[in-house]
Amino acid sequence: IPTVDHSVVAPFRLEGVDLPALPTCQTCLCIKHSAALHHASPHLLLLHSPRFFPKEKMSTSQAENTQSDGKSFEQLRHECLMKGVLFEDPDFPAKDSSLFFSEKVPVHIEWKRPTEICKNPKFILDGADRTDICQGQLGDCWLLAAVASLTMKKEALARVVPPDQEFNQRYAGIFHFQFWNHNKWLDVVVDDRLPTVRNQLIMLHSASSNEFWSALLEKAYAKLNGSYESLKGGSTMETKAAPGDLFNIMKKALDRGSMMGCSIDITSSAESEAKTSTGLVKGHAYSITGVEEVNARGQKVKLVRIRNPWGQVEWNGAWSDKEWNYIDSAEKNRIMQNSADDGEFWMEFEDFKRNYDKVEICNMSPDSLTEDTKHQWAVNVFEGNWIRGSTAGGCRNYIDTFWTNPQFKLLLNDADGDNTCSVVIALMQKNRRKLRKEGLDLETIGFAVYEVWKNTDHVGKDFFRYNGSKARSRTYINMREVAERFTLPPGNYLLVPTTFQPHHEADFLIRVFSETKAESIKQLNVFILSLCCFHQPPMPSPPEEETKEEKGLRRLFEQLAGSVRKASSKEGFVGKLFSTMLLRFFLDTVNQVDNTGKIEFQEFKVFWEKLKKWIMLFLSFDTDRSGKMSSYELRGALKAAGMQLNNPLLQLVGLRFADENYEIDFDDYLTCIVRLENMFRVFQALDKFNRGRVQMNIMQVNTNTPNVNPEFFSTVSSTVLYLTYLMRLFIQVRDSQAVRHFMLPLSPNN
Repeated sequence: IPTVDHSVVAPFRLEGVDLPALPTCQTCLCIKHSAALHHASPHLLLLHSPRFFPKEKMSTSQAENTQSDGKSFEQLRHECLMKGVLFEDPDFPAKDSSLFFSEKVPVHIEWKRPTEICKNPKFILDGADRTDICQGQLGDCWLLAAVASLTMKKEALARVVPPDQEFNQRYAGIFHFQFWNHNKWLDVVVDDRLPTVRNQLIMLHSASSNEFWSALLEKAYAKLNGSYESLKGGSTMETKAAPGDLFNIMKKALDRGSMMGCSIDITSSAESEAKTSTGLVKGHAYSITGVEEVNARGQKVKLVRIRNPWGQVEWNGAWSDKEWNYIDSAEKNRIMQNSADDGEFWMEFEDFKRNYDKVEICNMSPDSLTEDTKHQWAVNVFEGNWIRGSTAGGCRNYIDTFWTNPQFKLLLNDADGDNTCSVVIALMQKNRRKLRKEGLDLETIGFAVYEVWKNTDHVGKDFFRYNGSKARSRTYINMREVAERFTLPPGNYLLVPTTFQPHHEADFLIRVFSETKAESIKQLNVFILSLCCFHQPPMPSPPEEETKEEKGLRRLFEQLAGSVRKASSKEGFVGKLFSTMLLRFFLDTVNQVDNTGKIEFQEFKVFWEKLKKWIMLFLSFDTDRSGKMSSYELRGALKAAGMQLNNPLLQLVGLRFADENYEIDFDDYLTCIVRLENMFRVFQALDKFNRGRVQMNIMQVNTNTPNVNPEFFSTVSSTVLYLTYLMRLFIQVRDSQAVRHFMLPLSPNN
């Protein structure tokens, strides 16, 4: 694929049925519903949304079953046939809730099976073609236009609409369809009860009254997204100007079996489904079904054939009628032999560019649309999420939290032309249609790419403060997928996908397409503990003369050891949770407890040093001296303490200890760090060969819990309670320089 500007394709947008296409040229369009608002454009605009159709031919058994009971289509059909009953889908019942979630059904709906609607129902009648796609009362023209184009690619259609489904002796009221959804095939089972009014289908239907594959396909996709209403409305995409050779690109695309669609933008909701003077409908999705070049009056004329899923509203301009009298009858018959009467029309290419704003091409093969050479694209796929309080940092405008977003390291090794590497980055948010019934719509998303050093780990705030991005999505937009193509010099890069605002949660899928196999990508999802921070330091030999600090610490130790019962009265200041957690850590830290419960001063000193370190770390992240730190700073605080967590664990820790304002107070901070350090210590003890994994049984879990007598428990508990009480007082003082003298008694009488 050349590295000139027009070297990325975007596919035909078919949300959920989104058969992924190979990026090959920058010609694409947003197939959308009229309710979606779009930016006005004086000329044809092109969009990107790379989707790859799997190169291998996948069998039905390779699709993932989606039924809640885990049963496959074959199992369910067999059970129904054995029982002599018709299937009723418990996951998508024939109720109003399957139709709409935000409004009541305005008329009385009857759910009927095809056998109740007509006498001789057929699943597919005389082959599936684009005339089988007629829009009903639902505003999902973007889906209909996509399915109409899919019918022109028989192999792909057979994958989405599996064969061997018919109203014959194996009929059991159950059908299934397969959708390419978030990088995997899903097998969706439905019963054949369809919504009707006065015995007429009210949703998608075929022009033939006894053909039902398209209506059942729409129902399966509605089930995948939660309801029929979830299919209403498409989404806009980032725009690009049309290349000069657009007609040739479109012709090559159709010659190779690609699918195409087009649409006209609207500038306000008042223009939704508005009909122009030339018979076209704004904000409506059309299918492109043919591209031809004919001789008319001694000149070459470029023509485009377009189909409206509605079927009845057509272009009334040039080449809608009399112009066909100016070409040879044989050529006319050749061109018109595959044309349909209902909703399909021809228009001159120049008129096409003047009237339509967007085009999208879904290339179903790895062939380039701009040259004959075949190119194989490598793809890397990662799934992740933005969780508020830990990894939902927002865009670069929010520098204090931006660095907490998930980070991916991209290695570009070999240049594919002009000493640059071609890469396509596609960021998709998952399952947003299904979440509409919960009041959640598409998030505003985007991404940025930074150049980094070779061995860079998860970078912090200062890196983004002083380094600009080398590439980024052109804009943040509330669309299902944001995709861009870049040409970058070989090197190491950091990819940061984000929502526009912080604290917004969503699941995402990120795909990186590259031309050479040398490129690789990995998520900076570390799980590291610094051994030097956890191994017990060697006990220092007592100096000939103790320092002033050591003398004060020894006096404190002697006081605590000699006044156990009185110290326990301070429990109310700290809380039972503190006492339990710190006690366990204390026992593990000193690591020298015997059955008599004796603790040496040097061991107590080690624990004291750790407490001092923790409080200084907390103060360094409590920048406003509020007694709390941002949960987004937890990654940095734990790293400073010697622990680096992967994103899933960090998200769980944030959810456990952060409050509703995404803040962590000192008590919870200390509890968190104690628990994690204990976990690391236990793991290290069991991982004797440093393999990074352990196997445990219940007895090993019990033996790793300290076992001390009640008297010793009371002694240590009082000690820990008193220490943490002093630490809390210290935080209230807000004097970070007082750690040496405030916490230590100055004399035996203090």
